[in-house]
Amino acid sequence: MLGDYPLKGRRASEIAAHIEQGVSSGQLAPGTALPPLRDLAAELGVNPNTVAAAYRLLRDRGVIETAGRKGSRILPRPALTPRDQIRIPVPAQARDLSTGNPDPALLPDLGPALAAAAEALRVEPVLYGHPRIDAGLLELARASFEADGLHGPIAVASGALDTVERALGAWLRPGDAVAVEDPGWGSLLDLLPAMGLRPEPVRLDDEGLLPDSLAAALAEGARAVVVTSRAQNPTGAALTARRAAALRAVLAGHPGALLIEDDHGHGMVDQPYHPLVGAGSRHWAVVRSAAKAYGPDLRLSVMVGDEETVGRVAGRLRLGAGWVSHLLQRTVAELWRADAAPAASLAATYRARRDALLGELAARGIEAHGESGLNVWVPVPDETSALAALVQRGWVAAPGARYRIQSPPGLRFTTARLEAAEARRLAEDLAEVLGSGGGGSRLV
Repeated sequence: MLGDYPLKGRRASEIAAHIEQGVSSGQLAPGTALPPLRDLAAELGVNPNTVAAAYRLLRDRGVIETAGRKGSRILPRPALTPRDQIRIPVPAQARDLSTGNPDPALLPDLGPALAAAAEALRVEPVLYGHPRIDAGLLELARASFEADGLHGPIAVASGALDTVERALGAWLRPGDAVAVEDPGWGSLLDLLPAMGLRPEPVRLDDEGLLPDSLAAALAEGARAVVVTSRAQNPTGAALTARRAAALRAVLAGHPGALLIEDDHGHGMVDQPYHPLVGAGSRHWAVVRSAAKAYGPDLRLSVMVGDEETVGRVAGRLRLGAGWVSHLLQRTVAELWRADAAPAASLAATYRARRDALLGELAARGIEAHGESGLNVWVPVPDETSALAALVQRGWVAAPGARYRIQSPPGLRFTTARLEAAEARRLAEDLAEVLGSGGGGSRLV
């Protein structure tokens, strides 16, 4: 079962640490089955409760999964081996389209906003006991949410993923399942097992999650749903009004499921926002981040939700980090108030660059997806060979394995800085790499 890696330890922490060491070193491969509790207890000469405690520790750390009578096994992608470690070396002179970053030339100058924030703090320093949310940022966030029909208390956290983690932690416990997009955001797919949660894959197309697939995940017992409203990573999917209505109908039958909408594309997309909130979910949250419009280093997000969810998130934040720096909050508020990164201009530029590649690929019979955001997703029959062939031609894409659970292979190309002439050359090279088949399996 474990090959040449005999397990050791007398205490639960020792057994768990030894198994983690085997996973980290590669001696225990993903999918490896662990011995039944009583068998390992007899082998180590310990009480079965000790082994059960070790397995609970490993499950909570996102190293193993337990499936009742089917036993326990190393997760297919344990939290010790995050997806962003799947990297392709970038040769000299090669064009790196794997990053997912916005165009630095389109990010605003932070100097004036930082200076204004610093001056405000000089006049009125933030000390212990000060309100945790800057009044100016709170006003802007509330107006933005209410313009989209979202009403509720607001919290501020350190980026979209931090907010999603806190919202999930407010209601879920290790072993719970979470419905997620497949392909989906690699960092989220890593976060779930690290929290001891199980991702339940949901298929999607250019309009977002497929209602039948979401219904199946909820029927299987998913206790939460995380959905990207616009600029879905990696496919660029954006919810349409028709699809949002169909998904609300599905969610209405599961009012106990936590609904988290990640609208990280807010401020840099031109698709309208179609909320799923209001489908009857008792607990919900909508998250918007400063990263794409103002820069990834501005680790700030705003969240609106039901009173109990926001209260739990804010209360846990208070016990840990305390609050997000007011210098950062006021800087973002200054950028937002001054319209330092005009959404219409950003959206038009990013759309033109996506469309340039999509058009060149379509002209060559290659299926591709990119309704919104910074990326284009291209299905391929084999990721490894396609990546290698593209590198030889001077292009580096992100391997689809970073984003997939069960969905077919694909490559993600970040088009945020891709000019039209480059799009033409990339499409020509990709057509040569894929041959006459025109690509791999469809997205759905």
